[in-house]
Amino acid sequence: MDKKAIVFASIGVAIVVISVMLLISIFSLTTKNFAVDVDPIKDSQNLFNTARVTVTNTGKSTLSHIRVIYDDKSTENINSLSPGEKIMLSPPTNSSLRSVTVIADHGLKVTKSYRSPLKIPGMMGS
Repeated sequence: MDKKAIVFASIGVAIVVISVMLLISIFSLTTKNFAVDVDPIKDSQNLFNTARVTVTNTGKSTLSHIRVIYDDKSTENINSLSPGEKIMLSPPTNSSLRSVTVIADHGLKVTKSYRSPLKIPGMMGS
């Protein structure tokens, strides 16, 4: 094999390794100690409606004293969520399914509106 080809191959491998290391370090720096993701979904079927709220701890540390507030009225309390832990909740039957607010220790407050899943023709509920 030609020496130039070996040099170019070595440089290419070095660039790939450096790029991968930079990407890993960038993504590890952006993860916060305390973070929460809220995903409220309402699905209107022909005969009935279903709704659920998924709360996920996306931070590096355990969240505590979590309060879920449905449409600024009904509340639900969660003692703690470990990093990466996810919990699914059902909103109360009297909820108007407009928005959900999640409040936790360390100044976390997230408010999201309910979203409807994409309807695909031929699938159940479409």
